[in-house]
Amino acid sequence: MSNYQLMELPIAVEHWQNGDAVFVDIRDPQSFAAGHIPGSQHLDNSNLPQFLSSVDKNQKVIVVCYHGISSQGAADYIAGNGFTDVHSMDGGYTAWSMSFPEHTSHKETERD
Repeated sequence: MSNYQLMELPIAVEHWQNGDAVFVDIRDPQSFAAGHIPGSQHLDNSNLPQFLSSVDKNQKVIVVCYHGISSQGAADYIAGNGFTDVHSMDGGYTAWSMSFPEHTSHKETERD
């Protein structure tokens, strides 16, 4: 049984617009730098422990990858670490950027 849920793109966009979810992007750093969902944070093995210890375990977390496949494993791992509201976004960043090109960022963080 999975500890996470799949989330369709339109629902993920609603959460992004409402600002009520943490978006984490597990793609490689170069892909993240080339474009990502504004406000999302890049997550990899180097910052995963800090993420797991610093984010509220009841916070909605939406995991994004290239196409919505590898994000499922990452979402399951995050949920397995005590997070209660974890989702893998169907279609990944590819679907997001094709559907909402105006809602993509090429900045490393929103503070840049």
